[in-house]
Amino acid sequence: MASATRSGTAAVGGRAIEALPTRDRRLLREFMERDRLRAAYAVCDLDAKEFGRTKWGIAVERGEPIAVVLEYGGLTPQPLFVMGDSEGIAAVLRDVIRPRLVYLAADESNLPAVARHYRIDPGPQMVRMVVNRQTFKPLYGPVIRLAPADIVDLNRLYGLGFAGWLPADSIANGVYYGVRIAGRLVAAAGTHVISSEARMAAVGNVLTHHDFRGRGYAKATTSAVSQELLRMCDDVVLNVRSDNPPALAAYRALGYREHCRFEERLAHRGGGPWDSIVASIARVLLRSKEPN
Repeated sequence: MASATRSGTAAVGGRAIEALPTRDRRLLREFMERDRLRAAYAVCDLDAKEFGRTKWGIAVERGEPIAVVLEYGGLTPQPLFVMGDSEGIAAVLRDVIRPRLVYLAADESNLPAVARHYRIDPGPQMVRMVVNRQTFKPLYGPVIRLAPADIVDLNRLYGLGFAGWLPADSIANGVYYGVRIAGRLVAAAGTHVISSEARMAAVGNVLTHHDFRGRGYAKATTSAVSQELLRMCDDVVLNVRSDNPPALAAYRALGYREHCRFEERLAHRGGGPWDSIVASIARVLLRSKEPN
């Protein structure tokens, strides 16, 4: 097995499972390439530009990796991705990866394992969709490529639907397209992450001002972003709520297809009153991230 640092061993139903921290990108990539589209965000986070923000744990049984857990650093709540054997995930969350408040991304079958260590809020199931050059069906519209100078207008638009803001270099480091009406930015779509090593990217931050919805702007901006990404990537993914039929239909019209369904939930480890207050705020933030 590739390099990892010993942390703890658990005997579970006669199984000897080791939970280990690791920085071995080759080991992590090999495991997640078993289903790279399901693990797309985590695979992209193996790139050097993102890897420094990550903390990884791996579960090993008889010398073979059986589960991976990723904690992406930053402001609370932190993204937490789990993949693989449920007992392995539970061992890593017990011994290695222990953030207090997270946005969990997990298969439904893994929720009981996570629930041993976290209280998991209810939420709608998410759909991971993917497009490639063979399936992509571009839709052209009155879109423009956004430049770093547009960051103020972009954050003003996102302030209507997203509880947060983008740093100034988001446009420079990503791909963003928008629609301006009489000089006003009324719709935009962009990227969450782009991996040159994995040749994969994730579309996100899709939003149209409520006064301008129903005109196809979200579809047109998403199409423009996807088309540019497919010049340098083999696969482009996005997430959409399973209870949002209009968005699902719009993305299918562009050639996106469903790859899998998963759970994206707010989960909190602590039990104190402050955790409840923070969790309530975070639930509002999570609801506000649904694209329109």
